[in-house]
Amino acid sequence: MLSPKKSLNILKKTNALLEGHFVLSSGLHSSKYIQCAKLLSYPNLANKICKSLANKIKKNFSKIDLILSPAMGGIIIGYEIGRILKKETIFCERVNGKFVLRRGFSIKKGSKVLIIEDVITTGKSSLECVKLIKKAKGKLVGFASIIDRSTKKELRIKKKIISHLKIDVPTYKKNQLPKELKLLPITTPGSRFTK
Repeated sequence: MLSPKKSLNILKKTNALLEGHFVLSSGLHSSKYIQCAKLLSYPNLANKICKSLANKIKKNFSKIDLILSPAMGGIIIGYEIGRILKKETIFCERVNGKFVLRRGFSIKKGSKVLIIEDVITTGKSSLECVKLIKKAKGKLVGFASIIDRSTKKELRIKKKIISHLKIDVPTYKKNQLPKELKLLPITTPGSRFTK
């Protein structure tokens, strides 16, 4: 198991933990952004984090038939966890703003599905995945992510999230920005609003 300190060092070393003024996929503003794609671009470093997360998943979920990840951020982590746990892994992607299963992917009726993301802030993407599971009459096992940066106030998921690392970073609505954040130029790094 990697310690939180070692994990943070890996995130910093790979430039996955950025500082500035960011508008997250949720629409909330933050002084920190976690770009797990940067972490995952170093497979030898990411491997340690993926193994640690896979061990936590095994301890918390006894039966998983399928892993579902939202595109783009969840694809690589979903694949890696699926490889380690030897589970089928699929992803959903946005078409006209809504998640759908494409590329011949499907969820079998009654299958136990684990949703895996790179970062969970509000849980909005994960909850959109839940709709696909329900529509297919599958069973949601739970949620997992490399980073859980949610707060009780903003999180929409009511089940426990299994994460490699819990990071507490305040988020703000546009009309509640602290003065020091207002002074910084805004970066919008997420993929939800890309066309």
